Amino acid sequence: MSNPTEHTLAVPTLASFGGELSVAVIGASGGLGSAFTAALERAPAVARVFTFSRAAMTPQSAKTAWQSIDLENEESIARAAAMAKGAAGSLHLVIVATGLLHDSEQQPEKSWRSLTAATLQRAFAVNATGPALVAKHFLPLLAKDRKTVFAALSARVGSVEDNRLGGWHAYRASKAALNMLIRTLAVELARRNDRALCIGLHPGTVDTALSRPFQAGLPEGKLFTPARAAGQLLEVLDGLSPGHSGGLFAWDGQRLPF
Repeated sequence: MSNPTEHTLAVPTLASFGGELSVAVIGASGGLGSAFTAALERAPAVARVFTFSRAAMTPQSAKTAWQSIDLENEESIARAAAMAKGAAGSLHLVIVATGLLHDSEQQPEKSWRSLTAATLQRAFAVNATGPALVAKHFLPLLAKDRKTVFAALSARVGSVEDNRLGGWHAYRASKAALNMLIRTLAVELARRNDRALCIGLHPGTVDTALSRPFQAGLPEGKLFTPARAAGQLLEVLDGLSPGHSGGLFAWDGQRLPF
């Protein structure tokens, strides 16, 4: 197994966003979500960090507030958005750092013979429907007068064009659905603010519980620590302009095909 590639904890500048940023991280208790939170807490440009997760968290910074959320419960998503709106009025960056590939209830399929309605429904609920409902309630909170970003973790394996290996049917299909949602939401978001972006992010292979069973055989340097992955993705978001809205971008800034 490749060792995770370390990363100096650089302070994100987020220069293209301006200052006094209010940001939200959904899925903040996960490996990558917590790394996003820590990076944003260090950023001088960030004034407030709203963290949302199903697992309870204790804020590590005076900037940070936490509230529970369940992506399979729209009422909890609406409450989370109301909390952020009440405290900040508007947001400048929203990151949905959630995803389901496997857990104690299901594993990625190696063959169509393993497909079940239950696993498909659950994958879509977490990987596509949940982020869509977050968008429904959080996109209206994005400021209208400056660069803002709504970003959701997608995956290269959700690319239809790039699929040459097959397998992982539910995960691939649900991430492909998320990619379509991102593209569609971007069209509507641009009508509200032509400086706003809706973006899908591919973090690469990150050393978290999601990827741990599948890290064998990775080339050296292709397994990232959560801190490195979060830092790389924030740099990517900082470098994007409105013309990139609706796209799927990898950790190195490469635009991936849908």
